[in-house]
Amino acid sequence: LMNYHSTSASRVRNEQTVQLSLPSKPNLSALTSIYVLPAHIATNELHEIEHQLVSLGAPLTYDIREACLVLGKVTKPRRARFELQARKLCFKDVDTVNLRRTRVHIHQGQSQAKDKPPPTKRRKFEEFDAQSTDDDSTNSAYLGPSTGSSTPAEGNDAGAEPMSQLSISQASTSQTSDPSPYSAALPVSLKKEKPANLIMVIDLAWLKDSARLGKPQDLQKYLVHAVEILPDVMQSSAAEASTREASGMTTSRRMDGSPCVSPEEPRGIVERAKAEAELKAKSQAYYSRTAKRDRVSDAAKRDFTDRTFTSAASRKSSSQRPHLLHESTSDYEEYASADLPPMPDWVREKKIYACQRVTPLSSQNDAFIAQLKQIKTARLLTNDEVGVRAYSTSIASLAAYPYAIRSTAEVLALPGCDRKIARLFHEWQTSSDHCIQAAKDVEKDPILKVLRLFYDIWGVGATTAREFYYDKKWQDLDDVVEYGWGSLSRLQQIGVKYYDEFLLKIPRSEVEAIAGIVEQHACKVIDKRIVCVIVGGYRRGKAESGDVDLILSHPEQIATAGLVEKVVDSLEQEGWITHTLTMNLTNTKRGQETLPYISNTKGAGFDTLDKALVVWQDQAFPGKGSVDADGKKAKNPNPHRRVDIIIAPWRTIGCAVAGWTSGTTFQRDLRRYAKRVKGWKFDSSGIRERGTGKWIDVERWTDPKTRCTNWKDAEKRVFDSLGLEFFEPWERCTG
Repeated sequence: LMNYHSTSASRVRNEQTVQLSLPSKPNLSALTSIYVLPAHIATNELHEIEHQLVSLGAPLTYDIREACLVLGKVTKPRRARFELQARKLCFKDVDTVNLRRTRVHIHQGQSQAKDKPPPTKRRKFEEFDAQSTDDDSTNSAYLGPSTGSSTPAEGNDAGAEPMSQLSISQASTSQTSDPSPYSAALPVSLKKEKPANLIMVIDLAWLKDSARLGKPQDLQKYLVHAVEILPDVMQSSAAEASTREASGMTTSRRMDGSPCVSPEEPRGIVERAKAEAELKAKSQAYYSRTAKRDRVSDAAKRDFTDRTFTSAASRKSSSQRPHLLHESTSDYEEYASADLPPMPDWVREKKIYACQRVTPLSSQNDAFIAQLKQIKTARLLTNDEVGVRAYSTSIASLAAYPYAIRSTAEVLALPGCDRKIARLFHEWQTSSDHCIQAAKDVEKDPILKVLRLFYDIWGVGATTAREFYYDKKWQDLDDVVEYGWGSLSRLQQIGVKYYDEFLLKIPRSEVEAIAGIVEQHACKVIDKRIVCVIVGGYRRGKAESGDVDLILSHPEQIATAGLVEKVVDSLEQEGWITHTLTMNLTNTKRGQETLPYISNTKGAGFDTLDKALVVWQDQAFPGKGSVDADGKKAKNPNPHRRVDIIIAPWRTIGCAVAGWTSGTTFQRDLRRYAKRVKGWKFDSSGIRERGTGKWIDVERWTDPKTRCTNWKDAEKRVFDSLGLEFFEPWERCTG
């Protein structure tokens, strides 16, 4: 008997040792309701993530309106906002930088009988004390408020605990009492909004790291974006409660009284399907600040369904038969034959970035590229951002190819060109007039003509052009002037006023004359060490430009602070500048430092340098100062021009010149290359390391002995630091 007990005790100790040696699983039962964002996640992977959350005790929900935490493969706030808006949520952004922390205590109740519901969780919110030495549970994390309570803070009425929709049958009918509460910190905005109205978008890496390390990780480290749900959404959720109850679902309440739904008894499939259909219809009908945008988008989708120039997804119901690409063995034999020219290195090595290859101003494939540009413009006007990027990539690859393309196999060999582009080339090559049907339809489409008319207004983008047509019902510029002049911004009013003049191209001689005058006035307000660089299409070798882009700099750092104001004032006094539309001093206000890696500047985008957007008119004309018979002065006949005056500190002059000189796709790929290959953030104000936010002195400005005395050398140093071959401006014409 003694031997039996000794053996049993040893076996128990061994089992305990084995259990202790295994990695512990994080307990996510104290978390708020979680919604998994399906974007960019395969179906099988999505199911695995959901099952993993359920196995860890997380309260999973399939309705994003019930969630406080949204997990997804999202790393940027802009993408997070897009995904939330796509799901019809009405919200306002919460400043994640200024979020403070509040301690949340969740007390577990005593065990209940099987026929009684679980106890209500009580919450106590208090200011988080940074000096606190409380020993939190090993499973504590930065959490949001639990949405499982059916009562407010008093908690007198019992309610159902929140359950995962996947684990209803697995729910325990009793709970173990826990004398020590869970403790967790919750980010709350400085205005003390109710936590239940917050939705926090969390990078999916949080779940992987929590499972790997065996405990929930700090949510703050993985927080991508936070929003506050506006009241109309909360009210619409409350209005849905009766429908949910009728379908066999009980409606619990968050702390602020908003409903949090959890299934109780599963009903019949038909009843549940009807209830869900009613809820979906109601959720899509509520009014929000995005209603106009959605209305415009829906109208555009209806107008452009089944058009040849739209994406394949919008042509699913089309009765038109697609233009098939016929391939045979002979095509590949032709591609492999010695008659074809040797492929460039960037084709053989599959270099996908436009900044890794030479793209001349003109190409032997310009006729085919012109057709693709028409389709790209149609995609832009019809709100197909993905299509615009895809066509831009393909066009840049075709423009860089040094030979005239002769086969579809040759197209497929180019990075960024897929079967869609190959089919279009086959259609273009085999047609009698060398035209793609989609490009013909773009030219003939009456709606696209109106949208293009509005898009060409200075200060009007593709989104605003669609609003003019679909929301305001305007058909031409006369409608804009007659019915909406007062609603236009000053920039748009100037764009309408000088519409025809702004469409006129500017010859190189006039660009040089404008630059010379600006440089003279800059030297007058500072000194003669001012440097003026003409960038944009002029520097890439274009015979004519749509506008004039000028960069001003000075070897002394202090000289460029506020310089744009002084130059514009001087030019206005002599009448060269007739209108100053925008004056940005973003760089001066931050001490002329490189854009921070995480910036709160609204609309920072690619360029955050000081700049002025002005309207220019040449003051020299025949008969200037003369007076006619009626006593009126002679009118200046010179056309008005658009001029951008940019100020760049000398410490980052190379980044500014490189960014403002290169073609659009070249600029985009330069940023993508810096991010994915070097781990840097490229901006025209400089480069920072993404991990630490540290400024990278790629132009070696810090040491006075190594500073560049020439802006061209500074630009070359930028390419060298990125590990890229330097290309001349006329070799970066990606469009």
